[in-house]
Amino acid sequence: MKNISIGQYYSANSPIHRLDARTKVLLAILYIVVSVLCKNVFAFALLLISGIFTVLLSRIPLRIILRSLKPIIIIMLFTVFINLFMTSGDRLLFEWKFIKIYVEGIYNAVFMAVRIVILIVGASLFLTYTTTPIKLTDAIERLLWPLKKIHVPVHEFAMMMTIALRFIPTLSDETDKIMSAQKARGAGFDNGGLIKRAKALIPVLIPLFVSSFRHADELATAMECRCYHGGNGRTKMTVTHMRFSDWFAMLLMVALGTAIVFINIYGKGYSM
Repeated sequence: MKNISIGQYYSANSPIHRLDARTKVLLAILYIVVSVLCKNVFAFALLLISGIFTVLLSRIPLRIILRSLKPIIIIMLFTVFINLFMTSGDRLLFEWKFIKIYVEGIYNAVFMAVRIVILIVGASLFLTYTTTPIKLTDAIERLLWPLKKIHVPVHEFAMMMTIALRFIPTLSDETDKIMSAQKARGAGFDNGGLIKRAKALIPVLIPLFVSSFRHADELATAMECRCYHGGNGRTKMTVTHMRFSDWFAMLLMVALGTAIVFINIYGKGYSM
């Protein structure tokens, strides 16, 4: 549970931390699009180099980033398994009974694993790791501002997203405390088969739901005591502005996407 990186902010003085929150939201979206556009070895190599450069630029310890990848190991292994054994091609590498492994399947498995890692790391670096929940709320609200013209509750939508992200680490800590308390009372979560382990989690889920409702009620009471009534007529304590570094970062991301599209068209490497 402690390995969950969503909603966790790492304080540092890096060029990425100093970017405007709106810029980082757009960079995260563009980075996801760019990673999907990769179709051959050279494009993935360029994307991987850009990801390593982003990690170094953020000044976030590598151990924290690698630790955040632990929860998705099962998803990665499942994706690799599906692409490895379900992809057919022209170059057969291994065959045993009904099992066939092609060179194209190995390429697809590696590409998908790299893509998942880059997606998780890139989104975390541009959003939760380098942006506080308050700034993220303001950025989402400002980016969705045109939807107010059609009476979409933009402020409430942004507030709900930020509160959800903010409570993920809190609920993670609550889960650890409840499991520790249950283990102290003799409960076992690592013994038996899958069904037995699932039944053993019932004493954890019930207190967790009760704790979640209690946190929600306390938060609602606190917001009412501070006369919170939504986004109508609200002003910002800190008004942010796009600077040269923000426009330069956007230009670099567009250049990366353009280069990857060019490599996909004219590259001679293996294409998916």
